[in-house]
Amino acid sequence: MKKVRVSLRPIVNNINLPTVLKTATLPGEQTERLFFATQPGVIYYMGDNGAEVFLDIRSRVLRLGGYDERGLLGMAFHPRFNSNGLFYLHYSVAGTQGRGALSEDIIPSPCELQTLNLVWRNRETRFDHIDTVEEWSMQNGQPGKLRTLLNLRRPFMNHNGVNSLNFSPESGRLVLTTGDGGSGFDPFNLSQNDMETAGKIIEINVNSINSIEDQPAVTRFDELAAPVREMLTLIAKGVRNMPGICYQRMNNQYLKYAGNVGQELVESIFTFVNYKPIPVSRLVTAIPDPIGFINFGWRGWEGDFPTCVVRNCPNNAVLNEKTVAYFEEAALTSTLRLQPLISYYHRDPRPDRAGATALTGITAYMGRAIPDLTGCVLFTDLAAERNSQPARGFMAYTTPRQDCKLNDLSVIEIDFDFGQQPAYFVSLGSNTDQTRLFLGVYTSMRVADLNRGSIFEIIP
Repeated sequence: MKKVRVSLRPIVNNINLPTVLKTATLPGEQTERLFFATQPGVIYYMGDNGAEVFLDIRSRVLRLGGYDERGLLGMAFHPRFNSNGLFYLHYSVAGTQGRGALSEDIIPSPCELQTLNLVWRNRETRFDHIDTVEEWSMQNGQPGKLRTLLNLRRPFMNHNGVNSLNFSPESGRLVLTTGDGGSGFDPFNLSQNDMETAGKIIEINVNSINSIEDQPAVTRFDELAAPVREMLTLIAKGVRNMPGICYQRMNNQYLKYAGNVGQELVESIFTFVNYKPIPVSRLVTAIPDPIGFINFGWRGWEGDFPTCVVRNCPNNAVLNEKTVAYFEEAALTSTLRLQPLISYYHRDPRPDRAGATALTGITAYMGRAIPDLTGCVLFTDLAAERNSQPARGFMAYTTPRQDCKLNDLSVIEIDFDFGQQPAYFVSLGSNTDQTRLFLGVYTSMRVADLNRGSIFEIIP
C-alpha cells in the first residue's frame, strides 16, 4: 500500500484525557463546531475564542484513579440536534463503586478447568461500578438531563468501551457498544452469552417514549423492564472492548466498521454491510436465529487467531510460548464468527509495521484534502511496541473490501515534533461528513495526571 504522510495542526492543549471527538451545530447556529469529551466529565466545544465548556458533569462521574477505563466514555448528538437539542451521554456513575466480581485476576489454563468456566455470582454485591446511558437536551440554552435509558452494572473496572455512543445513519437509532466487562480473557464469557448486556452492540430507539423512572442497574437483558426492552435491538456479540462503530456511505449502502481491542496478540477491525438485528423483547422469550447475527468471535477468537495465553519460556526470557486458551469455544464459533477486515499484531517482524498496544479509534475519511486517504479507513493505536522512548502512538489506514479476505494496512507517517514527552494516541474522530479528521493525544497513561492532553486536526 502507498506510504502516506500527514501533518498535525494543534487545536487545543492542556486538557484532560479526551475520550470523544465529534462535531455538531448548536441550536440556533449555522456553524458546525468541534466538541470533545474528557474522561473526568467535562465536555467542551470550540467557540469563536477557543475552547468553551459545554457541560460539566464531574459531580456525576465516578472519581477516577491512576490508570482507569471508567469515566465519561460516550457522547452522541441526535441527527436533528440543531433543531431538537437532544444529545446522549454514557458515563460511570459517582458513588457506585463496588469491590469487584473477583478477588484476583484469573488466567485461563486448559490444565485447570476451574479457570475456564467461571460464573459471575452475587452480582448485586460483587461488581465494580454502574454505567449509565442518558438523554439530555438543550433547555433555554443550557443542557439538562431528560431521562435515563439504561443503567448497567459492570463486573470490573476496565473494558467499558470508549466513544461508545454513535447514531446509525441507516436506522436513525443510537448505537451503544459495550465491552465484555473487564478483567482479562472475559472470565465469565459474558460476550458470547446472548442474554448478557456486556460484550455487545446495541441499538436504542430514542424516538420511543417508553421509559421508566428510577431504573435499576442490570447486567442481563431479561432483567430489564418491558418498556425498556421494547426500545432495544441487539446487533452483535463477541465484543472484547471497542472504540465505537463507524459508518461509511458507499454505493448507496453503509459499510460498518468496528474494532476489537486485543488481549495478548492482535488488534482487529471488522466490517459488515448486512446484518440481522434481534429485538430484545424477542431475545428474552425465544432462542435467536444465529444466521445474519454478527459475532466477532471473542472470547474464543482474538482477531484472526484463536485466543492464546502467552508465557515466557522458563529457560529463555526472550522467547515465549502461546497456548490456546479456549479450544472448544474457538471450534464452536469458528464458522459463526465474522472474519476481520484487518488484524495487526502486538509484535510484528515486518520492518514497515509498528507493533501494537491497543486500538483507540477508527473512522472513515471521505474528504479530498488528503487524496491518498479518500475513501479509506483510518485507525489509531495507543503506542507502538518499541524499545525506544518516549512512547509514541501511531496511525494507519486500510481500504474497504467486501470479499471476507484479510486486508493489508499501511502506517501513516506523521510530520510533527512531540518533543521529549510521551504521545499516546487516545482518540480519533471526524466531522459529520467525514471530510475532516481529529486526533486526541495524551502524555500519560494515567487519567489522574491532569491537563496532559491535546487535540489536533490531521491535515496534508
